[in-house]
Amino acid sequence: MHNAAQERGIPVWCGGMLESGIGRSHNIALSTLENFTLPGDVSASSRYWAEDIVEPELLFFGGRDRHSGYAGRGYEVRTELVDRLTVRKETIRALELVG
Repeated sequence: MHNAAQERGIPVWCGGMLESGIGRSHNIALSTLENFTLPGDVSASSRYWAEDIVEPELLFFGGRDRHSGYAGRGYEVRTELVDRLTVRKETIRALELVG
């Protein structure tokens, strides 16, 4: 969508609401692309969550997030917290093909 809009001279923005830090970190990374020229709508995790499942906590100052220093999306998933909050878990395995 970013590229299609850019080819047509249409500026884009990125925003969201109830995402955890995983979704928010993707929004932030996406918003760094060249054609994201309109102000984004990605707030700090604490606006919606008492405790987020990523670290460091997503903080915003003056409309910009503080860079985390981690590679990739920039935030690590707190797997111990995800495990603690998990209510139900299901494992799906691929079927083996018979040759």
